[in-house]
Amino acid sequence: NANLSKAFHWLHTLQSLPSLTHLYLSDCTLPHYNEQSLLNFSSLQILDLSRTSYSPAISFVPKWILKLNKLVSLQLWGNEIQGPIPGGILNLTLLQNLDLSFNSFSSSIPDCLYGLHRLKFLNLMDNNLHGTISDALGNLTSLVELDLSYNLLEGTIPTSLANLCNLREIVRSSQLSGNLIDQIGAFKNIDMLDFSNNLIGGALPISFGKLSSLRYLNLSINKFSGNPFESIGSLSKLSSLRIDGNNFQGVVKEDDLANLTSLKEFHASGNNFTLKVGSNWLPSFQLTYLDVGSWQLGPSFPSWIQSQKKLKYLGMSNTGIIDSIPTQMWEAQSQVLYLNHSHNHIHVEVNLQSNHFVGNLPSSMGSLSELQSLQIGNNTLSGIFPTCLKKNNQLISLDLGENNLSGSIPTWVLDLAQSNLAMKLMNQSSDPRIYSVAQNSRHYSSGYSIVGVILWLKGREDEYRNILGLVTSIDLSSNKLLGEIPREITRLNGLNFLNLSHNQVIGHIPQGIGNMGSLQSIDFSRNQLSGEIPPPISNLSFLSMLDLSYNHLKGKIPTGTQLQTFDASSFIGNNLCGPPLSINCSSNGKTHSYEGSDGHGVDWLFVSAAIGFIVGFWIVIAPLLICRSWRYAYFHFLDHVWFKLQSFCSCSITV
Repeated sequence: NANLSKAFHWLHTLQSLPSLTHLYLSDCTLPHYNEQSLLNFSSLQILDLSRTSYSPAISFVPKWILKLNKLVSLQLWGNEIQGPIPGGILNLTLLQNLDLSFNSFSSSIPDCLYGLHRLKFLNLMDNNLHGTISDALGNLTSLVELDLSYNLLEGTIPTSLANLCNLREIVRSSQLSGNLIDQIGAFKNIDMLDFSNNLIGGALPISFGKLSSLRYLNLSINKFSGNPFESIGSLSKLSSLRIDGNNFQGVVKEDDLANLTSLKEFHASGNNFTLKVGSNWLPSFQLTYLDVGSWQLGPSFPSWIQSQKKLKYLGMSNTGIIDSIPTQMWEAQSQVLYLNHSHNHIHVEVNLQSNHFVGNLPSSMGSLSELQSLQIGNNTLSGIFPTCLKKNNQLISLDLGENNLSGSIPTWVLDLAQSNLAMKLMNQSSDPRIYSVAQNSRHYSSGYSIVGVILWLKGREDEYRNILGLVTSIDLSSNKLLGEIPREITRLNGLNFLNLSHNQVIGHIPQGIGNMGSLQSIDFSRNQLSGEIPPPISNLSFLSMLDLSYNHLKGKIPTGTQLQTFDASSFIGNNLCGPPLSINCSSNGKTHSYEGSDGHGVDWLFVSAAIGFIVGFWIVIAPLLICRSWRYAYFHFLDHVWFKLQSFCSCSITV
C-alpha cells in the first residue's frame, strides 16, 4: 500500500541485497522500469505484484519480470493487464505457482504455459481468454490446482486431463462442451471439482465413484443426463453437492443416498428426479442447504424433512406435493431462514394467531386461491378490513379477532360466509370434523387435513377440531370496526356464534336477527348500538349466551322464553328496563342509565355522590386546618358532648 513511484532510493537499496529471495509489493504504486540492466534481482524466488499500479501507467507484463529465471511463485493478479499472455513466461522454468487472475488477457492459452512442467498452482480466472484448451494440458503433471473459470474458453475437455493425477482442485466455468472422460477416476486425491456453467453433457462416468477424497462437487448449469447417483452415491466425504440445472433424471432410492454421510449442502433443483423412500426413512446426513425443486416428492408431504435440524435454506418448489404441511414441521424447522414451497398443491391451515404481527395483511395473501383456513387473531394488525381476502373463495375458517382493524365490514365478507358456512349446516355426514382438501387431490389419504380453530365462544376460549363441523361462527371482536351491522348477516341462518364485541359498530340491531334460528351465542357488547332491542330476538330458542352490555340501547327488553333467563350483566350499560333488570319501565319510557366503570357513558349518581362527599369533607375539615381557634373550639365541643354522654349513661344505669 505504498506509493513508491518517486522514491527511487528504494530500488537501489533492493539491488544491494544479492541474496533477496522474497519481495512483496502488493497494492503499491511503482515506477515504470522495463530495463533488465536497472533491475537485477538474480536470487528472487517469490514476487508478489498483485493489485499494483505503475507511474506512468502500463498495461502489460514488465519485461524485467520475465528475466527472473529463479522465480518459484509469481503473483500478478488484479493488475488490469491487457493483450496476450507473453511467451517469455516460458523462461520461468522453475515456476510452481502462477496467478494471472483478474486481468484482461485476451488471447488463447499460449503453448508456453503448457511447458511449465513444475507448475502446481495455475490460476487464469476472470480474464478474456478464448479458444480451446490444448491437449498439451496433460503435460502439466505436477498440477495440484487449476482454475480456468470465468473466461470464454470453448470446445471439448481434452482427454489428456486424466494425466493430471495429482490434482486436488479443478475450477472451470466457461463454455466447454463434450462429455467427461471415464479416466476422471484417476484423480484419487481430488478435493474440489467444479465444472459449473458449461455445456458439458452426457452421463457421469462410473469412475466418479472412485473419487474417494472429493468434498466439493459442482456440476450445476450444464447438460448432464442420466442418474448421477449411480456413480456419486458412494462419496462418503462429499459435503457439498451441486447438480442443479441439468438434464439428470431417474429414481433416487434410500440406498443411493445412504453413503453420503458428510453431506451438508445439496443443490439439485431443475432436474427430473423421483425420490422413492419409505415413510419412516431417516437420512444419514444433516443438511444446512437443501433445494430439490422440480423433483417428484409427493403426493404426501415428505416427513423426513423434519429430521433435518440444521436447515437454513429449504426449497421444494414444484415437487408434486398434494398435502398439508404437518403442524409439527414448523417447530422442527424453526431455524429455517428461507422457505420455498411454491407450485405445489399444498392446502393450508394457516395459523398465525397470538404473535406480534403489525401493519396490514399482505395483499399476496389473496393469491392463495386454495386457502381454506386463516387464523391471524390476537395480533396488532391495523388498517381496513383486508380486501385481498375477497379472492379466497375457498375459505372455511377466518379469524381476524383481537386486532386493530378499522373501517366497515364489507358486504362481500357475508356473501363469502353465506356460501361456505351455510353449506356446513346442510352437511348431513355423521363425521363432525371439517377437512381441508386439495382440489386436485387424487389421493384422499394424503390430500386432506383436519381443520382446527381456537374460538372464543360463550365467554371462554376453546379449540374446536373434532366437532368443528358442528360449529359455524363469525368472530370480528376487539377491532376498530365502524358502521352498522350489515342486514345481509341475517341471511346466515346456519350461523351458531356471532361476536362483534369491542368495536365501534353503530346503528340498530337488525330486525331480521330473529330469522337466524341456529344462533347459540350473540355478543354485541361494548359498541355504539342504539335504538330498541328488536322483539324477534326472543324467537331464538337455541340462544344460550347473549351480551348486549355497554351500548346505547334503550326501551324495554323484549319478553320471551329466553331473554329473561339471562343475567342482568348482559344488558347493563344501556338505557334499558324490564326483567332481568330491576329497573321498571315507566309510562313515559324514561329509565335510569347503568354504565359501569368500563362503559361508554358516565354514571352520574356515583359521580354526584363522590363530589358531594369530597365537598362536604373539605367544608368541615379545611377551616379546622386553617384556623387554630376554631380547631380548639371544635375539640372543646367534642369533649363537652362526650362528657354529657357519660353523665347520661351513668344516670340511666343508676335508675
